[in-house]
Amino acid sequence: MKRRNFIKNTLLGLSGLVLAPKVAFSKTFLTIEQAQKILYPEQKLTLVPITLTEEQMESIEDAIDIRVRHDWVKAWRTEDNDWFIVDQVIGKHENIDLAVSISKEGNVTGIEVLTYRESYGSQIMHPKWRAQFHGKNSSEFLKLDKQIKNISGATLSCRHVTDGINRLNETWKQVLSLL
Repeated sequence: MKRRNFIKNTLLGLSGLVLAPKVAFSKTFLTIEQAQKILYPEQKLTLVPITLTEEQMESIEDAIDIRVRHDWVKAWRTEDNDWFIVDQVIGKHENIDLAVSISKEGNVTGIEVLTYRESYGSQIMHPKWRAQFHGKNSSEFLKLDKQIKNISGATLSCRHVTDGINRLNETWKQVLSLL
């Protein structure tokens, strides 16, 4: 009887390990309003609802070979005609929420991570890594390990943030710059 109870208890214990819920990690670093104050401290921002057409989405995808996941762009325009855009990219498994500022000339002027949901790879939060994007625009397709340095242990987050910036730069070039 003891052996049967031991086996039953052992199997129950092991099944608890196998069926244990995934522990999610999520950290919100900034709200949209806080990121707006950091990137445009003295500017009034106006929400501009933007819906991309099928043709625009396909044109952006064709230009940079990166999938456009949504037909909307969550963007605000400043008094100086700069843009503040909130976007999501995939980390390894979960979404990373970003705020990106793009000047009226099309240059990235800042990136802030709003919410990071991965349990590792948060080194992309480091200001020095994010500063690599400053001044970049749609004239140069950014590649990880070329123009943008990779971070060991955060490769997928680095790659997807880089792809996201390429997509936003191309969106600025094809859509926002014409508004």
